[in-house]
Amino acid sequence: MSFAHYACGSKEHGINRRRFLQRTCSTAVAGTAVVGGLGSLTAGKAAEQLKSQDMRVVVFNMHGGLSQLESWDPKPGTRTGGPCRSIPTSVPGIHISDLLPNTAKQMHHLCLLRGVNTAEDDHGKGAYMMLTGRRQSAAADYPQIGAVSAKMLNDESKGLPGHIVVAPSGGGGRGNESAYLGPKYSSVALSGSTPPPHTLRPDGISDQAEVRRHEMRRRINQEFLNRKRTAITDAYTHSYEQALRLMERRDVFDISKEPAADLDRYGKHDFGRQCLMARRLVENGVSFVQVTHSNYDTHNDNFNFHIEQLGEFDQGFSHFVNDIAERGMLDKTLIVVLSEFGRTPNINLYYGRDHWSKAWSIVMAGGKVARGAVYGATNAEGTEVTDGQVDHGALFHTYLQAVGVDSNQSIAVDGRELPIADPAVQPVWKVLT
Repeated sequence: MSFAHYACGSKEHGINRRRFLQRTCSTAVAGTAVVGGLGSLTAGKAAEQLKSQDMRVVVFNMHGGLSQLESWDPKPGTRTGGPCRSIPTSVPGIHISDLLPNTAKQMHHLCLLRGVNTAEDDHGKGAYMMLTGRRQSAAADYPQIGAVSAKMLNDESKGLPGHIVVAPSGGGGRGNESAYLGPKYSSVALSGSTPPPHTLRPDGISDQAEVRRHEMRRRINQEFLNRKRTAITDAYTHSYEQALRLMERRDVFDISKEPAADLDRYGKHDFGRQCLMARRLVENGVSFVQVTHSNYDTHNDNFNFHIEQLGEFDQGFSHFVNDIAERGMLDKTLIVVLSEFGRTPNINLYYGRDHWSKAWSIVMAGGKVARGAVYGATNAEGTEVTDGQVDHGALFHTYLQAVGVDSNQSIAVDGRELPIADPAVQPVWKVLT
């Protein structure tokens, strides 16, 4: 694929098994930067009951800033509308961009939120806000939705990570998104097509030798933990055990096990494979998956880029939604399509759109979210929200409520009660059933 040359200049655009384990230390240090230690929910039985409900979250992160005018909130025939048209969907009266014909057929499963206003046009800060529900601050760091979902929803007995980011470059490394929840809930990055590398035991090591090696490791670890236990040592121990479980269930991450027809339906491009991997993961009980499609920072040549890029998205995403619904999983799977902001209604001299956080759109589906609905509206040229305005904080609350998590509860960390979401705002109750 050929990409446009972007004018933004943002730094945002510019494992093997051993690496998977090595990176845990730095992640652990970062994870304790705010208050130290590993957090624990105050809810006991309630938390266990929630995990038993087997709810899941899948986020499609349209990195760079998807244009709402070429996707969810088209304005054809206006000064700002550009060349794209709007087309009818499976819900009478609801129209979306003609660049999303297959997704339009799934509108009866979706809920459009067209009144997003986050008032932040910086890539890094905008992405942080959309994934944590808070503004970035030097005084505190907050866990992203993936880490919170893993904490609240993941059933560790299934032997799979609770927080997975699927990307073409993923190779088993750990992310740094969990803040005070601790590194245990940070992401594992996987590719969209194959199991993590170096997850097959070498032929020269027998079953018996493998068992003895890990028995010795666990015994030495326990002796050390009895003397000095910290968030870092817990993270090392957890990472070793998680690596073993990944080895035992590596077939879950191999999309070549899927029928050839599914590979064709989703598309033989990175995004199609990532969507199929995401479906495979949630079918096997992974509580949170993030799929990233990049790079939508179209300061130049906005329209040709969206034609090409949204063609991939439309194919993979529409089949993902349809399959989740047809397999009876939509009630237990929240799907979110977000970005760090939208694009300007005004078209610049390079036929591009710049950063615009004042009036844009996201999409939700599944869980307790209303189906076949639109909430919020912008004016005729898409320059401002005229009804149903929401921000990042309200959306974060809504994601949690949609999978049965009480977003107003707190987490106890080192004797302090930390709200799981911004206590100054509330969920968008009108889109929840």
